[in-house]
Amino acid sequence: MGKEYLIDTNVLIEYIGNLLPEKSYSFISGIIDQQFTISVINKIEVLGHNTAGKDIEDFIGLADIIELTEEITNKTIELRKQYKTKLPDAIIAATALVNELTIITRNTKDFEKIEGLEVLNPNDN
Repeated sequence: MGKEYLIDTNVLIEYIGNLLPEKSYSFISGIIDQQFTISVINKIEVLGHNTAGKDIEDFIGLADIIELTEEITNKTIELRKQYKTKLPDAIIAATALVNELTIITRNTKDFEKIEGLEVLNPNDN
């Protein structure tokens, strides 16, 4: 099995809106066509936007959504203490670390300081 990914909110929104560069869009499409993974926080951020309609709900419903577990919660607390990371980013990072996933995000600066976390900007791919 190849590398597994957690797709961050900014990439999901740009994918849905067809705002990614063509090469990035193709890369993300390949992941989404197989099966894509997001954090419950990504679900909340995407569906919590006032423009999210039924089509976006259906799209998010196709994802493997990783809920908060005790292990993710504890890792989130550790990351918040160690790196002073914003709560949503800490939950996303903890989710990726606990599940050994690479985060695909354009906001690499939000995650790059976290030791052991693999981060990929789709526009660099």
